[in-house]
Amino acid sequence: MTESAMGAPGLTLRTREGRPYRFDPGALCLELLPTGGYARYPAYEVLHTPADLVRWAGESRLPDGLSLSVSAEELRRAHQLRAALWNLTAARAHGRPLAAADLATVNATAAEPPLVPRIDADSGGLAWAPDATGGALLSTVARDAVELFTGPYTDRIRECGSDSCKLLFVDTSRPGRRRWCAMEHCGNLHKVRAHRARHATTDPSADRNPLWS
Repeated sequence: MTESAMGAPGLTLRTREGRPYRFDPGALCLELLPTGGYARYPAYEVLHTPADLVRWAGESRLPDGLSLSVSAEELRRAHQLRAALWNLTAARAHGRPLAAADLATVNATAAEPPLVPRIDADSGGLAWAPDATGGALLSTVARDAVELFTGPYTDRIRECGSDSCKLLFVDTSRPGRRRWCAMEHCGNLHKVRAHRARHATTDPSADRNPLWS
């Protein structure tokens, strides 16, 4: 699974109130899912134009320096791949069979030429071959999904433990006990609600904070 060469991987998401928090889904392919738009989440769509997919690639865990151009057709295929990944990841998280049509979408995309890494002649560091296409980006994402779903962490694909959150992630931590999309978001909400519930049993007049209701 691809990890960024610069800093901690993950995405900056926002709560309904607009507060930012860091969400690391654990794999490049799963970073495509929070771009929204699929199934019940059309209001959260952020990939409206080819430029939006270019921006997502720059914010993903891919190493910096990618020179990328995306066509309208490649954006449509990104939506298609995202839908297949949503279905497969949710199915794995809940122990359901993986749909053949979704597997076919991922496999067909992975079969195309991926992004090409190379050694930079000046710095000796990782660089990307120039003039990358949206198709190569999608192939790289799909290959990451193949690695995830056939690798040692496939049984650690999970949905956030909050009843009101559907974010999906793979737990790559050593203990393997991750429950939340982000401790600073759903994890803290759970702690606050558990604290209120404990105090409500001993103090019926305990104040209620409508923010967490």
